[in-house]
Amino acid sequence: MICLGIESTAHTFGVGIVRDKGKVLANERDVYKPKSGWGIIPIDAAAHHNKVSREIVKKAMDSAKVKAKDIDIVAYSRGPGLPPCLYAGMNFAKELANEFVVPLVPVNHCVAHIEIGRVTTGLDNPVVVYVSGANTQIISFAEGCYRVFGETMDVGIGNALDKFGRSVGLDFPQAPKIEELARKGKWVELPYVVKGMDLSFSGILTESLKKHKLGEPLENVCYSIQEVFFSMLTEVTERALAHLGKDQVLLTGGVAANKRLQEMLNTMCMERKGKFSVVPREYSGDNGAMIAWNGIIAYKSGQKIKPERASVDSVWRTDMVKIGWI
Repeated sequence: MICLGIESTAHTFGVGIVRDKGKVLANERDVYKPKSGWGIIPIDAAAHHNKVSREIVKKAMDSAKVKAKDIDIVAYSRGPGLPPCLYAGMNFAKELANEFVVPLVPVNHCVAHIEIGRVTTGLDNPVVVYVSGANTQIISFAEGCYRVFGETMDVGIGNALDKFGRSVGLDFPQAPKIEELARKGKWVELPYVVKGMDLSFSGILTESLKKHKLGEPLENVCYSIQEVFFSMLTEVTERALAHLGKDQVLLTGGVAANKRLQEMLNTMCMERKGKFSVVPREYSGDNGAMIAWNGIIAYKSGQKIKPERASVDSVWRTDMVKIGWI
């Protein structure tokens, strides 16, 4: 069985082609880049996705060495995400499903991040630290779905880092540049906001910008904002492990590439004699392979629709998805 998956929730238009057992045959993408200093403009990102869609599908199919007749399923990101971008992906997925005469499988973007992590790392029952632009959640499977045991109360961690970066003049993508500057920095005092199992980043962001405006060197503020954000995440992750009695941590999402975050979580897991894994860089950010793999396991559990019944849901939460394959 071969699935072609389409990712289009935000800045990335991705096409993945995956076979049974999680073998990735192709994982191609093209990223919309906003004007210098700007964040994502949804209409422009959707126009980008529409423009590159056919080219990226051809690239993926050539890379995978497959023809239209070899595709058994088309899967797409139904949500959550930016509505114009979601519609661009959905409409193209419908075209392909009709063209290939195959079923269509709607996939939850957040769950796809978890499932590509499970298949690539081999972790079977982890506490998941899902950190991306718009999403920050501590998740684990319980009683038929992925339950959220802690999450941001305002902005996602990736968006918070990018907003800070934009405000101090860093070019897109800002988070990797913050990570680089942080390696040269020293600690300055910032707020630390954990409320039960939930986190808040907006006040820390405001204070960080204030510190920089008052003359604190940028590398010091970059170092400190990372230390605070990641310490907060590590605290609530450790609490989730203790509460659930689990000993595995999976780090996934675009911000998972940050080496300092990986280091903190790994140290915590080592102290608890647990196992820490991070999704390989190729699959940690938004990509089509994760949608294709989730499409296969969802299809095998009976989840499929006719193309004309396709829809999007920009606020489709992780814990609203019935997980029929576990």
